[in-house]
Amino acid sequence: MSGRVFLFGDDIDTDQLAPGQYMKGGIEMLSQHCLEPVRPDFAASVRPGDIVVAGRNFGMGSSREQAAEALRHLGVAAVVARSFAGIFYRNAINLGLPALIAEDIAGICDGDAVEIDLEAGELRLQAKRKIVKLEPLPDNLKRMLADGGLVAHLKKRFTAERNGETGQ
Repeated sequence: MSGRVFLFGDDIDTDQLAPGQYMKGGIEMLSQHCLEPVRPDFAASVRPGDIVVAGRNFGMGSSREQAAEALRHLGVAAVVARSFAGIFYRNAINLGLPALIAEDIAGICDGDAVEIDLEAGELRLQAKRKIVKLEPLPDNLKRMLADGGLVAHLKKRFTAERNGETGQ
């Protein structure tokens, strides 16, 4: 996956990702206000395939899965952060949004063109010829992401089991 970087700092919370006052308007309305409190132009500027990069504790706050869903709805291909709040991390993976940990994000700038290689566990800054190592994802989570998230993964698995197929 490749796209432009949208860079954020530490402690981006679920209220910034999915502002409560727009929750009743559905994901279409909610996503148009994603990250508005910290970057008002985000929803209008982000394009499918772009990557959110952030500091520590991304997705802290409430357990609302709409925080990850809003990013996914806008076409964000992945979120790379120094650390994630546990519930956001799991919600993102369940929705098919890669949440990837990078211990060191120094040198990554807003607007950088990047490529992510999940198998190699790398974020590559194309123009800077720099590689940022990502914590490897377990194979089961890679399969879940490849299938489009938890629900799609389970449907695929149950269909295979009904058809007498083996494997994961």
